Amino acid sequence: MPSGRLSYPERQRVATGLADGLSYAEIGRRLGRPKSTVIREVARNGGAHDYRADRAEQAARRRARRRAPASPPAALPRRAAADPRTQSDFETRFARMAAQTGMPSMMARVLICLFTAESGSRTATELAARLRVSPASISKAVAWLEERGMLRRERDGRRERYLIDDDVWQRAWLASMDGMAQWADFTRQGAELFGGDTLVGTRLLETSQWLQHIRQDMIDAAEHWRRTRPPRCDDAPSWLSIVDLDPRLNLARP
Repeated sequence: MPSGRLSYPERQRVATGLADGLSYAEIGRRLGRPKSTVIREVARNGGAHDYRADRAEQAARRRARRRAPASPPAALPRRAAADPRTQSDFETRFARMAAQTGMPSMMARVLICLFTAESGSRTATELAARLRVSPASISKAVAWLEERGMLRRERDGRRERYLIDDDVWQRAWLASMDGMAQWADFTRQGAELFGGDTLVGTRLLETSQWLQHIRQDMIDAAEHWRRTRPPRCDDAPSWLSIVDLDPRLNLARP
């Protein structure tokens, strides 16, 4: 009998066999697979009454991606630091790209200014002087970024310093996950309110299911990164800490 994971055509035959009321043993004989293989396949993909070949195939591919070893990152070449004018030009282009992809312009400028600082931090005075804007503009941008988990504050004597952590994108990702979960929950509530026999209810239900599906794929991707990421050069495993400790992810542990 063949070994290894089932192919998509085999999963389609499993679904057909279940729909025809065949036993697991009979389905296994027709596939040339052990009965236990069919039982595990059906159990991990919704059970006999909810098994779908396409969903089972997608789930198998996600599991395969999680098990695949990550390629080591290419080492960056050592070179002298760019001159101030070149760095400034890069920051301008970086901020413009961020604005073009949806971030408000001032928020993008503040974020990139912090991101390209060697320490990953600046005070409000330093930001205002470097960007040549008012302290009020800095304050508004900082509040917007902080709300989305993209920076944090800390006291520096009598001043307040704004910092970008190494895990800034993961924290921003967590904030977006929270928003997606709320959208999925409210559209599900709306589907229940309007009923499945209405166009509105159907539209809301499909939206909720799609959001839940995408959110689960994102969680699976985060878990894959957690398992396969290369070791950091310092001893501060910030992303691992987020995944392990943040209850919003609800990731399965190995």
